[in-house]
Amino acid sequence: MTDRWDALAGRLLEGGGATTRAEARAMLDDGGEADLLGLLAGARRLRERHHGRDVTLHVLQNAKSGACPEDCGFCSQSTRYRESDVERYRMQSVEALVAAAREAASLGATRYCMVTATTGPSGAELATVTEATRRIKAEMPTLGVCASLGFLDAHEARALAEAGVDRFNHNLETSRAHFPKVVGTHSYDDRVATVRAAKAAGMEACCGGIVGLGEGRDDRVDLAFALRELEVESIPVNFLDPRPGTPMADVERPAAEDCLRSLAMMRFVNPSRDIRVAGGREQALGARQALALDAANSLFVQGYLTTGGQGYAADLAMIEGAGYRVALVMPG
Repeated sequence: MTDRWDALAGRLLEGGGATTRAEARAMLDDGGEADLLGLLAGARRLRERHHGRDVTLHVLQNAKSGACPEDCGFCSQSTRYRESDVERYRMQSVEALVAAAREAASLGATRYCMVTATTGPSGAELATVTEATRRIKAEMPTLGVCASLGFLDAHEARALAEAGVDRFNHNLETSRAHFPKVVGTHSYDDRVATVRAAKAAGMEACCGGIVGLGEGRDDRVDLAFALRELEVESIPVNFLDPRPGTPMADVERPAAEDCLRSLAMMRFVNPSRDIRVAGGREQALGARQALALDAANSLFVQGYLTTGGQGYAADLAMIEGAGYRVALVMPG
């Protein structure tokens, strides 16, 4: 039965249509270790066709922390969860954001992402990000710049694109059906509208979700297909790392096999896309982290917004040990 995933990968590579919902749902069933490894092998065929053996490195910069009025149940940066242990500070300066971009470039990152946990950017925050982007692009033209600033309207999206922001991040997080169980202060459609606004302005869309929010397997499939429908260019797949002081502080982390199956399913549904193994990978995957690279072609280094990672050196060793290589970036 494990040959079915290799056959499906072959069909997709030969132009034989797209992965169906039934096929995607079957990937998430517990079929044992042999089935999991077969699924990852099929995902690897797709990943290597579109991305080779390269792994691109992405660096996040938490440009403003702990001041978000939204109520996302997993997020320690919400002002509603005052018992969370997150660091709180105002918007960083243009100079600080540019300096962090230099550090990202020195690590061989292909993309640098400035993030603010907020409903949407104020005029001053938008001006800070656009000015930082112009300086980054002037000094480091080959470094991709991503921004994640909450909701955008058409004017804000155009301003970012004109400044040189290549990609905008705004995750759907989970399925439309499960979303109201996680977030109450805004809607799923609000998030979809921002993704569309970013793309309409000429930026690529970085849009993914979190595995382990109490969703069912059908919800994970629904998310994968929603991302395919939106034609997002980049898909970060996070795994819940329960944060103290949030409503999800006591939720059990997803099992490593569930995480790997979800990653592989995302690759089969979105074969050519940039798929990133993102927040929570160290805790959720443990010793099986390297297997994620069979489905994902990129990862975050230097930690996440409010939590640290395993460290840059350990990430490089993991990539090399798994038989992959860091994508080279020509100096700007």
